[in-house]
Amino acid sequence: MQSRNPRLGYLLVCLGASLFILNAGVSRVVLRGGVDPATLTTVRVTGTAVALALVALLVRRTALRPPRGRLLLLVVALGLTGVALLQWTYFVAIDRLTVGLALLLEYLAPVLVALWARLVQHEPVRNRLWFALALSVLGLAVTAQVWQGFRLDPVGVAAGFGAALAFSAYFLIGEHGVNTADPMQVMLWAFVAAALACNLVQPITNLSTQLAATTVSLLGTLDEHALSLWLLLGWVVVLGTVVPFGVELVALQHLKATSVTTVAMLEPVGASVLGWTWFGESLTPVQVGGGAAVVAGIFLAQSARRQPPSREQAAAIV
Repeated sequence: MQSRNPRLGYLLVCLGASLFILNAGVSRVVLRGGVDPATLTTVRVTGTAVALALVALLVRRTALRPPRGRLLLLVVALGLTGVALLQWTYFVAIDRLTVGLALLLEYLAPVLVALWARLVQHEPVRNRLWFALALSVLGLAVTAQVWQGFRLDPVGVAAGFGAALAFSAYFLIGEHGVNTADPMQVMLWAFVAAALACNLVQPITNLSTQLAATTVSLLGTLDEHALSLWLLLGWVVVLGTVVPFGVELVALQHLKATSVTTVAMLEPVGASVLGWTWFGESLTPVQVGGGAAVVAGIFLAQSARRQPPSREQAAAIV
C-alpha cells in the first residue's frame, strides 16, 4: 500500500486549484473570441470524455465498463447536472460577471448543501450554519453594493446561482449514491452522459473550423499577445480539466477529502486575484470585505454538517 505523503498531497491539490483558477481566465478569452457558452461546454465535456477514456484504457480498463442499475441512473444524473449544467452556467457567469464574483456565486454550493441537509433531510447540523448563511448573504449584498442599485448583469447573476445549484446537485449525488464506486469509472461515464446530452443540444460540429483556427487576443494586461483558439480550446480540455482533475484524485491518496475540499474552497479568492491581475477587474475595499465574508461563510457551512464530505466531493470540476 502506498504511504501517505501530506506534503505531496497539498502540493498536488494546490496545483489542481491553480489550474482551475487559470482556466477561468482562458475560458473568458475563448468566450470573448466568439465561442458561445453552449458550444464551449460541448467542447469541454466531449474532449474530457475522450481524454478520460484514453487514460482509463491505459491505466484502468475496468473503468471502461459501464455502470449498471441504480448506479447508472445516478451517474447519468451526475453528468447532466454536475457536469453539463454546471459547465454551461459557469461559462455564462464568467462571461458576464467579474471572474471572482462568478466563482463566489458558484461556491455558495456548500451553503445550499448544508441547508438541504438540515431542512429536507432533517440532518443535525451545527448552529454555525445559520451564521454562515447570514454571513454569505450579507457578503454578497456588500459585494454587489445593493445600496447603490443592482448594477450587476441579471443573466450573469442567475447563471452564477444556477451554477451553485448544479454544484450542489454534484455534491449530493456524489454523497448519496456514487461515493463508494470507482471515481475514475464514475467521472468517465458522467462525462460521457454529459457529452451525449450537450451534443444533442449544441453539436460539437457547430464549432466553425474557420473560427477555431483564428487567433485571438488574450485581453487585459496580455492584450498585446495572441494565441490560436484551437490552442486555447485544447488548454480548456487538457490543462483546464483533465490534468487538475487527475492531480486532485491523486491528492486524495495522500490527504483526507475534507482537506482537499478546504483548499478547493480558496478558488474564489484566487479567481478574484486573477481577475484583478489579468483583466483589470477592480474591487473597492468594501467589496473586498464582502467577498471575504462570503468565503468565510462558505468555510463555516462546509464544517457545519456533522457528516464528513464524500470522496466524490473533492473532485469538483469548475
